Amino acid sequence: MQKLSEIISDIIHQSPFLSEALAEGLINVSSLARKIGPEVEKASGRPIKEGAIIMAINRMPVSEVFHIDKNLRQFFKQLSDISVRSSLLDYTFLNTPTLLDKQAQLLHRISKYPKVFYSFSQGVSETTILITDSLEAELEDIFKAERLLNKEKNLSSVTLMLPEENRAIYGIYYYITKELAINGINIVELISTSNEFTVVLANKDLDRAFSVLMGLRKQN
Repeated sequence: MQKLSEIISDIIHQSPFLSEALAEGLINVSSLARKIGPEVEKASGRPIKEGAIIMAINRMPVSEVFHIDKNLRQFFKQLSDISVRSSLLDYTFLNTPTLLDKQAQLLHRISKYPKVFYSFSQGVSETTILITDSLEAELEDIFKAERLLNKEKNLSSVTLMLPEENRAIYGIYYYITKELAINGINIVELISTSNEFTVVLANKDLDRAFSVLMGLRKQN
């Protein structure tokens, strides 16, 4: 049977944010004990007093939390490249039976401009297209019969080229977005592939965002 301390540790470490906040003394332990109490009792199969949970939390070693943090810092020091693009537009269209055909038409036109940046992201009910603003007129001509839900101008993007092991380390995206949020930088879109992570934001936030993301490589 799993020990109470092990159960509580497993529950807390499911969330990097919770683990970090607890290590930094930002969490009210009594409130946390009440919140996770039902989950602790379900895992242990018996009633557990709140005081026992509080005691177990207070006795938790923070070494695991700092070990995770250290691994992330070492990971970000391996970032090989950070690239920036400006003059971007962000369109969101309602998904329709004709939308894919319109995307194909746009791709055909884009093929004439090999250095143009574009990205498609299709959700359940809508599709977002991120594209260089030099193609604004062409895109709007092709999609003029589609229902436009939103359009954002004056955007830039910062792309991080991640080491291949990024898929085996949890908390990477959390760490990136946390640093941006702490610095009051709003994220318009996120684009992710296997080894690239792109943040789309307003032009006015580009310099600060670039500085923050570059700083990830320099943290001790």
